[in-house]
Amino acid sequence: MRNGVLFVNTSRGAVVDADALLAALRGRRVRGAALDVYDEEPLPRDHPLRSEPHTLLSPHIGYGCDESYREYYAQIVDDIDAWLRGEPVRLL
Repeated sequence: MRNGVLFVNTSRGAVVDADALLAALRGRRVRGAALDVYDEEPLPRDHPLRSEPHTLLSPHIGYGCDESYREYYAQIVDDIDAWLRGEPVRLL
């Protein structure tokens, strides 16, 4: 990557070498990082990323929006209703 990039990861925490990212942030080769996923979740309270000033961290909720929550909750209600009728759906 070029120097000064903004790094964003919302896919999988394991694809990021956190130590290398921290070194790049501290050396200003990476200008900032936005992360929604981590190799270890939840991110430990004492993890150095938490105190790095050039980060934006969220707790693995980047997928959420009003529309997706409405759909998820509607499916949950449908699942419970079907189960109570003895006709479960979305079986694994």
